[in-house]
Amino acid sequence: MRRPQRETQPGMPGRVTIYEVGPRDGLQNEKTVVPVADKAEFIRRLVAAGLDTVETTSFVPASWVPQLADSAELLALLGEAGRGRNRPVLVPNERGLDAALAQGVQAVAIFGSATETFARKNLNRTVEESMAMFAPVVERARAQGLWVRAYVSMCFGDPWEGDVPIDQVVDVASRMMDMGCDQLSLGDTIGTGTTGHVQRLLDALETKGIGAERIGVHFHDTYGQALANTLAALAHGVTVVDASTGGLGGCPYAGSATGNLATEDLVWALDGLGIETGVNLDALVETSVWMAESLGRPSPSRVVKALAGSSGDGDE
Repeated sequence: MRRPQRETQPGMPGRVTIYEVGPRDGLQNEKTVVPVADKAEFIRRLVAAGLDTVETTSFVPASWVPQLADSAELLALLGEAGRGRNRPVLVPNERGLDAALAQGVQAVAIFGSATETFARKNLNRTVEESMAMFAPVVERARAQGLWVRAYVSMCFGDPWEGDVPIDQVVDVASRMMDMGCDQLSLGDTIGTGTTGHVQRLLDALETKGIGAERIGVHFHDTYGQALANTLAALAHGVTVVDASTGGLGGCPYAGSATGNLATEDLVWALDGLGIETGVNLDALVETSVWMAESLGRPSPSRVVKALAGSSGDGDE
């Protein structure tokens, strides 16, 4: 397969960790439930392709996300390969944490909202009530030696509330990190963010003591800005980027949210900049094609379309 010409850019990191969310954030938005055996195979293929960090599933009520109701069965199929510190699972509350701990997981993620409307739609709680729910989850998880990630959604805009003040995002993010979380993921849930907005938010977080080394970015590509926003974050010092193989995903509670940044598109861009990821792009594209066939529709990833449909000789 063809590769981009490598031309480095000053100020960019030498290596980026891709936090793969396809099996969780990607598949949770599918209209049909993917068989659990296929989910396990998907994760195995992603790991074999060099994606070291893969968020596998979510321990939420089946009534919330029926597509991920098989979380315990999935982890049982994966065995030890699904339980390390680089195989986080999403948990909303202490009940979810109990279920995750019963499966022997070593990393969890909580998911909050920068806005009141989305907090109610996603968690059926206010922001304040959400914080009260998260605190014992983080405390117990840390006491058990787990790695904990904090997601904050609607950081760059909300479909119901419109623009979201940066100070409001910083306040929610700071409160979640003050609970003892190891990493913060900034979510552009509806994909409306732009590069200047990314830089201003990262600057504001830094002034509150949350530096780029503790931050991951999670951009949706609704308006075609995900890759540009990611590069802006990398130039600011961020080295963890959330992405979804094949561009799968969205948000079941925000109808305007389309897919995540495609992992293949990210790898292509980083490869061209000489930034290491450890990912085998050929194997990743093959995995995307396989999953797209399982879902019965083509992958939205531009790189998958280009490479899977070419002979690799670079002809136009």
